[in-house]
Amino acid sequence: MARPSPVIGIVAGEASGDLLGAHLINALRRHFPGVQFVGIGGPRMESTGAMQTLFPMEKLAVRGYVEVMRHYLEIVGIRRKLATHFLRQPPALFIGVDAPDFNLDLELKLKAANIPTVHYVSPSIWAWRGGRIHKIKRAVSKMLTLFPFEAQIYEEAGIAVSYVGHPLADFLGDFPGLAASREQLRLPASAKVIALLPGSRVSELTSMADLFVDTAAQIAKSLPEALFLAPMVNRQTRDLFETAVYRRQAYDLKINILFGHAHEAMAAADVVLAASGTVTLEAALLKRPMVITYKMPWASWWIMSNLRYQPYVGLPNILAGEFIVPEFLQHEATPENLAQAVLNLLSETALRQRLEARFDVMLQALRQDTAGKAAQAILPLLDGAAA
Repeated sequence: MARPSPVIGIVAGEASGDLLGAHLINALRRHFPGVQFVGIGGPRMESTGAMQTLFPMEKLAVRGYVEVMRHYLEIVGIRRKLATHFLRQPPALFIGVDAPDFNLDLELKLKAANIPTVHYVSPSIWAWRGGRIHKIKRAVSKMLTLFPFEAQIYEEAGIAVSYVGHPLADFLGDFPGLAASREQLRLPASAKVIALLPGSRVSELTSMADLFVDTAAQIAKSLPEALFLAPMVNRQTRDLFETAVYRRQAYDLKINILFGHAHEAMAAADVVLAASGTVTLEAALLKRPMVITYKMPWASWWIMSNLRYQPYVGLPNILAGEFIVPEFLQHEATPENLAQAVLNLLSETALRQRLEARFDVMLQALRQDTAGKAAQAILPLLDGAAA
């Protein structure tokens, strides 16, 4: 006997959540072909044909303390209206996709009204603001985690949890290797190639574009034949990086600035120099040796330094539980330090091979058919709601 098709509430707050949400919607439709989703989603979720969007996702895609405060009343108003909608027309289940500052408060209200709630992507309570786990316990019927070590944290707190793997591992597991990527980008097979990834946000380019250009110049002093690939996500970040090249008078550097193609650039590189963030996980899943760096305004750095729990910030090091990748943060992030670390990796074949082996272990652990496992973890809650 076929299951009845439920209505599921869902909220994603930014592009990464939109992608996760779309994959999950399609996975759940394999179990419930007529399922309908209502809430907030982006173009990928809407393209499934099963999503009714009540508010534009762009309203929630706000970053930074100042920007959040500027839009605070509007965001709170949207959350209040969503809660009213779901309490008047209760869904079989509510799924909050990431966006914890928005979704956890909404989940609190819905769970109190006996609507099952799932939170998909654990907040980084292992890195900072660990006290949120008490709120999560009140708000969430089930947590879905992307990293294996996260599940134990929730189990110990008495919160139902399923580890579902990371979608990037599913996507990047079969990505073309170094030789094929160089051929695609028309790079010499024997070249020494360094990928430069100073960030995807304007604020990151503002803080780090000069640092990355100066580091490339420092590397070129010791390795004049080095080729640099700098993939940029949009015109604005590309302009900022090009301006830094001219400002630092680095006209002679062999830098190829790309529109997009970050995965191809990393896969084609001998070494990746990356700003801390998801891109470092992507580099690890592509099994590329890397150096991690980050700089931010000093006031923000002081706040973050006093809140974080771990000595490392890079996701590969967090997953490994030790420093396997060099990190140079804030005052240590100098062109000399970064260039030397990159040159060390370029010259030490055995070290690169050891890193690639560690990264392959990470890839296999995270490659779990994330959307399919997430759907399977959610099914008992839907069956319980139907009963």
